Amino acid sequence: MSPEPRILGYLRWLRAQRGLDFTVDDEAGYDALWRWSTTDLDAFWRSIWDHFDLRSPTPVTTVLADARMPGARWFPGVQVNYAQQVMRHADAAHAAGHPAIVHADEAMLARGELGEVSWPELRRQVASLAARLRAMGVAPGDRVVAVLPNTPQTVVAFLACASVGAVWSVCSPDMGPVAVLDRFRQIEPKVLIASDGYVFGGVAHDRRPLLHQLLAQLPTLTDVVVWPRLDAGTDAQAFAGARRRAHDWGALVADDVPFEPAWLPFDHPLWIVYSSGTTGLPKAIVHGHGGVMLEALKLGVLHNDVGASVDTGDRFHWYSSTGWIMWNCQVGGLLGGTTICLFDGSPAGPQGAPDWTTLWRFAGLAGATFFGAGAAFYASCLKADVKPQHAADLSRLRAVGSTGSPLAVEGYRWIWERLPRVDGERIWLTSISGGTDFAGAFIAGLRTLPVVEGEMQCRCLGAAVEAWDEQGRALVDEVGELVCTKPMPSMPLYLWNDPDGSRLHDSYFDTYPGVWRHGDWIRITPRGGAIIYGRSDATINRHGIRMGTAELYRAVEALPEVLDSLVVDLEYLGRESYMPLFVVLRDGVVLDAALEKRIRDEIRTALSPRHVPSEIVQVKAIPRTLSGKKMELPVKKLLLGADPAKVMNRDAMANADCVDWYVEFARRRAAAAG
Repeated sequence: MSPEPRILGYLRWLRAQRGLDFTVDDEAGYDALWRWSTTDLDAFWRSIWDHFDLRSPTPVTTVLADARMPGARWFPGVQVNYAQQVMRHADAAHAAGHPAIVHADEAMLARGELGEVSWPELRRQVASLAARLRAMGVAPGDRVVAVLPNTPQTVVAFLACASVGAVWSVCSPDMGPVAVLDRFRQIEPKVLIASDGYVFGGVAHDRRPLLHQLLAQLPTLTDVVVWPRLDAGTDAQAFAGARRRAHDWGALVADDVPFEPAWLPFDHPLWIVYSSGTTGLPKAIVHGHGGVMLEALKLGVLHNDVGASVDTGDRFHWYSSTGWIMWNCQVGGLLGGTTICLFDGSPAGPQGAPDWTTLWRFAGLAGATFFGAGAAFYASCLKADVKPQHAADLSRLRAVGSTGSPLAVEGYRWIWERLPRVDGERIWLTSISGGTDFAGAFIAGLRTLPVVEGEMQCRCLGAAVEAWDEQGRALVDEVGELVCTKPMPSMPLYLWNDPDGSRLHDSYFDTYPGVWRHGDWIRITPRGGAIIYGRSDATINRHGIRMGTAELYRAVEALPEVLDSLVVDLEYLGRESYMPLFVVLRDGVVLDAALEKRIRDEIRTALSPRHVPSEIVQVKAIPRTLSGKKMELPVKKLLLGADPAKVMNRDAMANADCVDWYVEFARRRAAAAG
């Protein structure tokens, strides 16, 4: 028997503590609750603070001191700490027999083994590392960067940084040196924590050469911590050299010292994550302790219905690399006292014939009650005709989450047909959409509402989301720009190295002044659900990992044969995504198999395998504006079927004579797709 939906407990609390009476038995009832949550921001977000019994040594006197966007100020004078909130659950959960983390990698899963980290052990390791960081001279506001896989060690490192007030930033170890340095160089880190490698698809990848490159080009580093993931003989001193102090991971987490997290201002920086525009370096987005805590608890407990393990034995898994915001979401489960389930490795198993039962077997072994993954994973399972219940005992599973790109109708049907029924009903499928930009979700699910295939259930509480046309008019049952008209606590505090706020403004608020434009196409349905149709800008969003086109251009155009290039990432509802790369080559150079392989290898090495294009096409010219900007978005819209006359103003182009080629290319693509 599934536990009662946690949203109902919140409604009872609202009734008893605030005298507010809402229901969520149908769309109309939820709509009333949502409208209250997005019009009375002070009352709603104070209710989240109080309902989850968040604590501060200083009183809450004001919730929203300034509602401007950008520039909203939340909970002035309040003090919090993310790690302190996590460890509030340690004693009760441990007494009830629930671990903090269960985990496996590919080799462990092949042996049928599962690792566990108890709550007291997690607290001890975090306290030990926090004390050692303080001894290194790490102070609140200092940046600590990491290149680590999805393992308990990474969770410990993050929580230790949060405990002392350091600002955390992590890259996945499969990212290339260009992508990592483009991120870390901006924020001038003091400490680097890294593994010597990682294992993916049964292949060990030695990342020690990457570490040498990072240390050579990050002059502000004073300390280097190395976790010997692949080779127990890896010596941290070999990387540190004479100018830096070297530390072995095992020694740093070996002490038994008191857990003493620092009380920090509500908006003290927690982490820096990265989202890319179409030009320049990736945006370094800073989120605060308090805002992330509120958003994670609201989304995780009320919308995803994942509660404290001490009450229900919930175990929360969302497959992710450390380079995706879903890793942050996964770790956020600890804020509510949930056991989190981490898998480090390929979702398709070792190299060779893909085994799309891998994650399902891990979920069964871990006893996951909530299973989340990117939409592309479910599409792969469907194509491979995977039968998860034949591969694993999924009897504890009661919810499935999807994000990263639109989940096709066929994906909904496959999940309902192939996964166990819960209490006689098809398993609850919650498809969510949000972003790295604000570390949360705009659109999500609710257990009490019906699920319509191909449609996300509802706009999130506290998220004033609408679909707007170009004139800023709200649309219903029409596709428009996804906007958020009111501030949320987890929106960026600022972008790093953006002293006047101009880049933050230009990234989210230039189209509709004072209103957040997210960069997605969305349709709000008459019943209050939503459908996302993909990106409305030129950002690459491959398998849930966003990357700016400028990063890819730097890699491709470094090749002597390539004069110019343009890439667009197309997402289709119900069809495979398609990312073509158009290249202009030097005179006499032909795009043969050897050059195509070099281009693909360069992208794979400099960025990641996820960002290798679907097709590489040689062209005579890249469309550019009169000011010289590549016309990525017009080409994208053209390939999605837009009228050429409406998306390409030839009078505003520097080379309008190249347009006809792209129009014909789009026509052939459309004809081939049927």
